[in-house]
Formats: sequence, C-alpha cells, structure tokens
Amino acid sequence: MTTTGEDHTATLTGPWWWARWRSAVLDGSLALVSAVECAAEGFPFADAAGLPVPVGMLFGAVAGSVLVFRRRWPIAVVLVSIAITPAQMGFLMGLVGLYTLAASELPRRIIGALAGMSMVGMLIVTYVRAHQGMVRGDVAPLGDWFVPFVSITTSLGMTAPPVLLGLYVGARRRLMESLRERADSLERELQLLAERAEERAEWARNEERTRIAREMHDVVAHRVSLMVVHAAALQAVARKDPEKAVKNASLVGDMGRQALTELREMLGVLRRNDGAVPGSAYSSAPVQAVPLAAVGAAAAAAAAASRDVEEESGEGPCLDDLEELVGQSAAAGMVVDLSVEGRARGYAAMVEQTAYRVVQEALTNVHKHAAGAKTRVRLAHRGAEIAMQVENGPPPEPGAASDARLPSGGNGLVGMKERVVGLGGVFVSGPTDAGGFRVSAVIPAGG
Repeated sequence: MTTTGEDHTATLTGPWWWARWRSAVLDGSLALVSAVECAAEGFPFADAAGLPVPVGMLFGAVAGSVLVFRRRWPIAVVLVSIAITPAQMGFLMGLVGLYTLAASELPRRIIGALAGMSMVGMLIVTYVRAHQGMVRGDVAPLGDWFVPFVSITTSLGMTAPPVLLGLYVGARRRLMESLRERADSLERELQLLAERAEERAEWARNEERTRIAREMHDVVAHRVSLMVVHAAALQAVARKDPEKAVKNASLVGDMGRQALTELREMLGVLRRNDGAVPGSAYSSAPVQAVPLAAVGAAAAAAAAASRDVEEESGEGPCLDDLEELVGQSAAAGMVVDLSVEGRARGYAAMVEQTAYRVVQEALTNVHKHAAGAKTRVRLAHRGAEIAMQVENGPPPEPGAASDARLPSGGNGLVGMKERVVGLGGVFVSGPTDAGGFRVSAVIPAGG
C-alpha cells in the first residue's frame, strides 16, 4: 500500500520546522560538526587577523552553527558560507548549504546565482591563497598554469557536486510527491466509482423487483380475476342450471391451469438467472462483500439478468392470443368487441407482450370496476407504431362490480404505463364523458 498525502501529513511530528525528529537530530549533528570545524579554523584566522584566539574561535563556532537552519533558511546558510569563505572556514557548511539549496523548491535562477557566487568566491580565495603560497615558497613552483588549475579545480569541486546532487534529490522528491498525489487522486476516483457502481447495482435490483412485481401482477391478476368471476357465476347457477355450472367450473379450471403455466414459465426463467447477480435480492445465497473490481460487474450483471429475463419471456403471450383473451372475458359474461385495423407484421417480442399486457390489464380492470359494462377493444397496426385502446361504458347497475368482491391493488395502471414508457411509447388513461373508462397506448413498432 502507498502512503497517501493525508497519511504523509500526519507523520509530520518533528519539532519547530522539522518534519521528523530524525531530521532535527541530523541537522543538529551537522551544525555541531560545522561549529567545531569553524572554531578550529578560527584559530589561524584570529592569528592572521590580529584578533584574540577566543574571539576567532567563538566567531567560527557561531558562524558554523548557522547550519542548523539549513532547511528553514537555505539562502541565509549559503550567504553565510560565502561570507566566511575569505577566512578559510565553513567548508562543510558550504557543501551542505549548496546541497540543501539545490534540493529546495526555490526558483532555479536563485539557485544558479547563489551557486555561482559561491564558486566565484571559492575561486578567488583559492587563487589568492595559492599565489601567496608560491610567493612565500610554501608551494614548489610548477609553472604558471598551477595556480589557475588549483583554483578552478577546487572551486568546481566544492560547488558542482553538492549542487548536482541536490538537484537530483530535489527532482526525485518532487517526483515522489507527484506520484503520491496521483495515488491519492486515483484512490478518490476509485472510491467514487465504487459508490456509483453500488448505486447502479442497487438501481438494477430495484428495477428487477419492480419488473417482477409487474409481471406477477399481469400474469396472476387477470387469470385469477376471471376465476373469481366464474366462481361467483357458478355459485349463482349451481342449483338452477347444472349444465351451465359445469361449464363455468371447467372454465375456472382452464383459467387456473393457464395461470399456473404462465407463472411456472416466469419462475423458471428467474430461477435460471438467479445466480447472475451476486448478492441480489433474488439469490438464495447470503449477501457477501465483493471486491472493488467486482462492484461494477454486479451492476452490469443485474442489468444483463433483467434483459435476459425479458428476452426469454418471448415465449409468453403475443398479439395472436388477443382473440383468445377477449373470448375468455366474453365467456365470463362481459360484452366485449375486438376490432383490428391494418395489416399485422412481425414485431419484437417485448412489443407484442406489452401490447397484450395492456389489453389484458384493461379488461381485468373492467371486470373489477365495471362488471357487465360493454367494452370495445381496438388494435391498429400503423407504419411505425402499434396502437391499442380499451374503452368501456358505465356498468349497467351501480355496485355491480362488487358482486364478485374483486380486490384492487392500484398497481395496474402504473404497471401498464411503466411497460409502455419503457419502450418509448405513450400511455393515456382516464374516465370518459359517458361515465366509462378508456385506456390508450401507442408503442413504437421497433420497440
């Protein structure tokens, strides 16, 4: 695991301006060594300047201890090292100061200017000292090239290596910080994607629940409503007309078998797709936590399962079954008329099923709320769409709809509208001026 930016900030627990205690200890140790070095070099400086030795050593110790501020004020440390270069002290402070300056976030022009000043100062001091040594005879004369060579070599050796090393370390540090920021950004994006994927998975599960509830309502409500109507008629004529009672009983049995067949087909499709959505509300397996990479797949699988169920539902009812559907309602005592306009052609399975379900649910509502009312079913095949309308008049007797005591869940119209709108169609329903009710729907032929 990478250390995120927040975790990195939380680790900054050092004193004052130091990020860590070990950095403070390192700077303190370097400052102590530099102070000792400058104090030792202050002895010959005091002798050459005509100052008391303690004063020269104290000056060197104070100047060398400035190195403790190298992280806080790297420019000040480099300037102090340049200032004490003529006294031939502060070599460690100069090296460490230039390294810290080059590794900092300061502009390159400032780093270049201070490094140039340090190199020029070291070049001049080295040139003067080497020339004085040759004049005094401390250094054997090797030629006119020796003094410039020693001066240039020393100034470059004391300036270039710490500056180049500092630039490398600073670039590497900035690269690591950039990678850390990118890791933080990626982690936030992954968290956001995970949340969105979970939302999509939950949305897919809710859509699947709604679809199944709608299918169950359409399959069961119509068949059971007709069974209840025939059972009520059977109870009324059982003693008066045994032959009609037997016919009604046969119709009740046929309706029950058809309802069971459709219900079994739908449950079979759901059972085959039951394992498609891990952790789904329709899976018998317990809900388990899934890894991040599988969250997005869960939503896709849920949507795929829904599509698979809809596709496999193509085995269900179609427009060719409308005559049988209308005949069943007529057998239950409804005065119903079916008219078809235009020439039928091949439609997508979902289009035919939706058209069938709209008519089926509309007839079921007539049985529930307007028993005995005259009903007209119209189906029109148009160029780019298919239209259907179910309109009934007012019931012949007030309260006639309550004879069979059919319950109403209030979901029929909602389910029809969801089906039609889901295919890009238009659904309209409402009472008529004559006191009846009309249900109209238009579905694109392409689905």
